[in-house]
Amino acid sequence: MAAQENIQLTEIMFGSVLSRAVSAVAEFGVADLIEPGSPRPVAELAAATGCHEHALYRCLRYLASHDIFVEDPQGAFGLTPLAAALRTDAEGSFRSGARMLGHMFPAVAELENTLRDGENGIVKFLGQPLFEYLPNHPELAAIFDGGMTTIHGSETPAMLQAFDFSGIATFADVGGGNGSLLTSVLLKYPAMKGILFDLGHVIERATANLQKAGLSDRYEVREGSFFDAFPEGADAYLMRHIIHDWDDQQSIQILKNCRAVIPPHGRLFIVEAVVPAGNATSPAKEFDMAMLIYPGGMERTEAEYRSLFAAAGFELVGVTPTASAASVVEGRRV
Repeated sequence: MAAQENIQLTEIMFGSVLSRAVSAVAEFGVADLIEPGSPRPVAELAAATGCHEHALYRCLRYLASHDIFVEDPQGAFGLTPLAAALRTDAEGSFRSGARMLGHMFPAVAELENTLRDGENGIVKFLGQPLFEYLPNHPELAAIFDGGMTTIHGSETPAMLQAFDFSGIATFADVGGGNGSLLTSVLLKYPAMKGILFDLGHVIERATANLQKAGLSDRYEVREGSFFDAFPEGADAYLMRHIIHDWDDQQSIQILKNCRAVIPPHGRLFIVEAVVPAGNATSPAKEFDMAMLIYPGGMERTEAEYRSLFAAAGFELVGVTPTASAASVVEGRRV
């Protein structure tokens, strides 16, 4: 009898409950109600959040068994480092990420159907592709934007530490979201100009961030879709977590649109989690399942990126790992 294997598989299966519990307390903002070093009775937390007291107690007790919150002998709950990261005011707060994944979690339940027909679960859940749904649902779009920053925010300093972008005159961040990456690049390279390119409903949230950083005279915002055309005028084009959202045919079209405007000396940077060979665990393999379930794209191996680049008129010239899950995949025109 595979007793040990059954125990291990049981723990794995209950991982979905743990994920949902974290998302639920993040949605209710429970961590925001607990000051560091000052545990609060569950009755107060339930009253402040509108939760059922005993249900909330059982959920927090469960989370405390996983080092998320801590229960004292009087039944009050305090913060652990993991719980503190769920506070809205925490540096690099994970609350938005937990809320985002909670809102999209129902799509995970569609994985069995996805394995049958290949259609991503978010379409089955929302009734349309994620990036068609978000523009018409600004509240979820804001949560999604914050969640992406939460999950991928640590990649920016890791990328800047691992890769040298000096010598670039004008740097275009395509699909640049809230502008956090472009802001960091421009602050590190004072002589560099920047272009932020994204859809209109996204750019509205990005402009304020760039202006707050004092970069108003060093960047310009251009509105558009990378499926239609890329902005002209840059000598380097970067896409972070863009290509992985799309299948090969769509990705090649995006890259061809870049190829149409990039100058002969231009450089293309794709910042993604590159899938390693072998059976070892990898963040790239975790992200790949998210791509399968949510937007319907995929994380790729170096060889798969090489093929994509070749199909769009680029040559892959290097892959630079960083201290984060992401690598910088560089391409040049051929």
